[in-house]
Amino acid sequence: MRDLSQLYYFERLLEEANNDLVREGVAAGLHPIGSVCSLIPEPLLNLPGCFSVRLRAPRTGSIDIGTYYMSSLLCECCRAVLERAVEGGYQFLDCVIAPDACSQMNRCVENIEHLKCVDKEGFFVSYCDAPMKSDDTALRHYVRQMQAHVLAPLQERFGVDISDESLRKAVGQHNRICSLLQEISEYRKEEDPRITGYEFAVLCTASYCCPKALLIDRLASVAEELRTREADPKPAFRVKVVVAGSEIDDPGLIRLMEETGARVVADRFCFGSLPERVPIRLDDTQDVLTQVCRHYLTMGKCPRYMNAQKVSERQDYVRQLVQEYRADGVIYQQMKFCDYWGYERAYASKNMREKYGVPTLSIDRPYVTGNSGQLRTRFQAFVESLEIKRL
Repeated sequence: MRDLSQLYYFERLLEEANNDLVREGVAAGLHPIGSVCSLIPEPLLNLPGCFSVRLRAPRTGSIDIGTYYMSSLLCECCRAVLERAVEGGYQFLDCVIAPDACSQMNRCVENIEHLKCVDKEGFFVSYCDAPMKSDDTALRHYVRQMQAHVLAPLQERFGVDISDESLRKAVGQHNRICSLLQEISEYRKEEDPRITGYEFAVLCTASYCCPKALLIDRLASVAEELRTREADPKPAFRVKVVVAGSEIDDPGLIRLMEETGARVVADRFCFGSLPERVPIRLDDTQDVLTQVCRHYLTMGKCPRYMNAQKVSERQDYVRQLVQEYRADGVIYQQMKFCDYWGYERAYASKNMREKYGVPTLSIDRPYVTGNSGQLRTRFQAFVESLEIKRL
């Protein structure tokens, strides 16, 4: 396939947290808000005058300083983000808003605050609780937390308009990004997809890390280009897979999978599009904040939700993706020392194989994968096992 004309531009956006669009947003007077988890609804961080930046540590080398403050037995992603903060990589931020979801990431953010890694005047950190269930009681608690620890600080510190009208505008912008990515994602369902998993991962990851208003036209251009793009006459892959698990903020891991012959057609992981890039439906029956929170509780597939209904729902969802995207198997991957996904990966991968009959590869991995020979071998062996099943 011919290269996407915008791909290099999007790849460059992922090379550093303070990328070109972030700098453009800051220069325009917008407030950059650091985010570390999808349990803080994105529209709340993208109200007029603000934009969210999901914290990553691209091109990570040593994480010795992060390890010194957090120990070697905690998630490498959290240590890498702290390392980048100590290096001064997040000096552009006006604040960080973190949910009490992953205790390891909370320790990371607490260290950023305690060590004064961001010395910008007026910088602050806000913490809020996130429910572990998805019932009505959890929804009421969720709404109160978002009001008190997200919207109220933004209004008090930056004078942000938090009215229903303002929230609707933010949701509309969010939905525009989601709709464009959904349109692009549909091509992954084709027998011979006209977009690779790596290309889609680059586009989707960028949507978490840049001012959305500045990204829409670029994404729209990619969607327009794909409408006439044709796949290669001979498929450049051997099998199709769904990837599920903890966060993948480096599309290089998806590229590594695809280099072994596994075309990634669905992304059920943090920084992925399923279900994080499903548009939010609003009506006039309730206030916007309640509807947004309900959407995130209902659609959320984070293993932090521990009620039995959510556990089964997550596995059913992955099986549904296998069928919908006509995948041959599933790769469950987990960041080393990730507590939530450690349990989820073990339980879900077993059920995928034994309950649903879906071939599944289960791996744990470091934050920096690069061209890991060990991972490449695991992926190659899985591809070959899927090919054998066709004989």
